[in-house]
Amino acid sequence: MLYCSPSEPGSCADITHARQLGLVRLLADGPAVEILADAGYQGLGAQTGGRVVTPPHRKFKKNAPDWYEEIYERRRKAHSSRRIRVEHGIAHLKNWRALARHLGRREHMSDIVQAVAGLLSHQRTADLIPTPQT
Repeated sequence: MLYCSPSEPGSCADITHARQLGLVRLLADGPAVEILADAGYQGLGAQTGGRVVTPPHRKFKKNAPDWYEEIYERRRKAHSSRRIRVEHGIAHLKNWRALARHLGRREHMSDIVQAVAGLLSHQRTADLIPTPQT
């Protein structure tokens, strides 16, 4: 897991939260990484020098030409195919019982998310390291 931000109320848009945390500035000035984001982050690609990649924006709402629909669908599927690993990682994080059934105080949620994300990253890394045979 590359990054896990502190939790915010559901009424805060993802892109607003990313801007408030300084993630846009960090990505623009930081190392050249590619972030596969969902449509909620459209517009960040231009602000981060192309580091944030979102699905294609739909230019035509109605009566789109057939050639446009074909290109749009191909680009959308290509992005979705690359992003599926990200979605699986998010789903795996959400399936942890401590997060799915959290009944404690909201103030502690950010700490719990950070701890679970750290455990999940460590678990994935440990699974990749072969154990020596004795």
